[in-house]
Amino acid sequence: RHRLELAGMVKLVFQPAEEGLGGAERMVAEGVLKNPRPDRCLALHIWNEIPIGTLAFTSGPFLAAGEIFHITIHGKGGHGALPHMTHDPVQAAAQVITAIQTITSRQVNPLDSAVISVTSIHGGHTFNVIPGQVELQGTIRTFRAEVRQFILQRFTGLVKEVAAAFGCAADVNIQSLTPAVVNDLEFTQQARSIAQFILPTHQIQPHYQNMVSEDMAFFMQEIPGCYFFVGSQNPALDLTASHHHPCFNFDEQALVYASALMAGIAAETLKDPGQLDASTER
Repeated sequence: RHRLELAGMVKLVFQPAEEGLGGAERMVAEGVLKNPRPDRCLALHIWNEIPIGTLAFTSGPFLAAGEIFHITIHGKGGHGALPHMTHDPVQAAAQVITAIQTITSRQVNPLDSAVISVTSIHGGHTFNVIPGQVELQGTIRTFRAEVRQFILQRFTGLVKEVAAAFGCAADVNIQSLTPAVVNDLEFTQQARSIAQFILPTHQIQPHYQNMVSEDMAFFMQEIPGCYFFVGSQNPALDLTASHHHPCFNFDEQALVYASALMAGIAAETLKDPGQLDASTER
């Protein structure tokens, strides 16, 4: 209805395969940012970690870079009652899990955020047999490129060294998911001001950061952008479960706020910077 009122062009991007499948990266490679090439990019996520009526607009680093790791520890299996005749990969795996946590707790500056989480362990099938191998997988999250590079380099060496100490060998595969989401300072400040104008009763958090990852980062490596959160948690309706929780649900009023912000920020950004239109529908 307001197409002819826009002071420029808005390009809508529908992003598939966001959860670790490389959707945005492939879209960029296949030319989604060409013909025409946008001047700014904008994206949001409803967020059940903050309450309805709250927005998170953070300049600079906002969401973390993400990696997936797969570790296979090869040992020598045998009878559970005769451990001295084996090279136990279960014991080695336990020590590996403990050891890699020291990378973030003792080898990374405490002022630099980083996370290493082992989220899956598979090994063995019965109570009295030490298996021949154990498989681990998990994720690494970082903000700064230097910290990311250090952890990736230290991670592989430490896993192999600890496994070797228990007479085992380790294969380590690390797959990069996405760089960090780093919001453009000027555009984020502008978007934050427009959001406050459109939703004046909302609380805005200007310094919120989170260690989750989002492949919107691939768009933002090419074009200055702003990625923000719209709060969707509502304790009064018992809508408090976190994302990826089996009981996850959210206050759908957040969708109304999110749509208004996407449309309003896009429309206002196309105008002369800093000039908010008093006629903008709230």
